[in-house]
Amino acid sequence: MIDIFIHTLLMAMTPVVELRGAIPYGLANGLNPWLTYLAAVIGNMVPVPFIMIFIRQIFFWLRQRSKWLGDRVDWIIQRAERKSELVRKYALVGLTILVAIPLPGTGAWTGALVAALMDIRLRQSFPAVFLGVLIAGVIVTAIGLGVASML
Repeated sequence: MIDIFIHTLLMAMTPVVELRGAIPYGLANGLNPWLTYLAAVIGNMVPVPFIMIFIRQIFFWLRQRSKWLGDRVDWIIQRAERKSELVRKYALVGLTILVAIPLPGTGAWTGALVAALMDIRLRQSFPAVFLGVLIAGVIVTAIGLGVASML
């Protein structure tokens, strides 16, 4: 079971998949729901401070490398700016909601990116993203357990 725990944790660290994909994976492979939740939350939070601290420098570096990479960076920034409306309107509560909604285009990666691009301090944004991840994890786990009980 430790291998499934580690796979769940690593899967939750990846963009797009995050805990929304990691929790169903852990549950489907027989990992205890509490361990699945724990692995997914920890894994989902690992990249958050790095994104918040280094993403601007990474984007600058990528833009210097090639026009193609610069175009991808611009696309990511435009996407994050569209998501930032909720955060502009409701501040840190909006950031928590953005991360907590378990839909494509939301989550810890997007929340961390939005916080970094809006210059929200790590001390303020990290707890908001963490709370959003906890809520999203509860929602996805509940849905996963509900679907599993129907089978």
